[in-house]
Amino acid sequence: MNLAAQGAAQTIVVVEGDVLVRLAISGYLRDCGYQVIETNNADEALEVLRSNVAVDLVFSSMQLPGSMDGSGLARWVREHQPATMVVLSSGIAKSAEAARDLCEDGAVLQKPYHHEQVVQRIRTLLASRTS
Repeated sequence: MNLAAQGAAQTIVVVEGDVLVRLAISGYLRDCGYQVIETNNADEALEVLRSNVAVDLVFSSMQLPGSMDGSGLARWVREHQPATMVVLSSGIAKSAEAARDLCEDGAVLQKPYHHEQVVQRIRTLLASRTS
């Protein structure tokens, strides 16, 4: 199957403080056909979310530089843009467990994750929204 056809031009905000991780997952998501907006922290992500850009999903690390971590960002999205889906990732087991209720399908993706795993989670969530 053509990877580009799977993304259907939906917009994802990737929030990741580690530039190498952010570049890698963002590139993969673009290869899958998604429109990707990269941000370094929650403050930058909030700028995007408050703008006129229609965002379908936020994919964020739990550990972020700046004034807010990934769980705080997820809470903001839930309160202000409930139609926007959230997927969180963490390399710390306690953080992943604490944020379980903030993600659409419960579990936080454990780092290191496989790019295919991220895309499958995103595809499933976005498909559930349109069905």
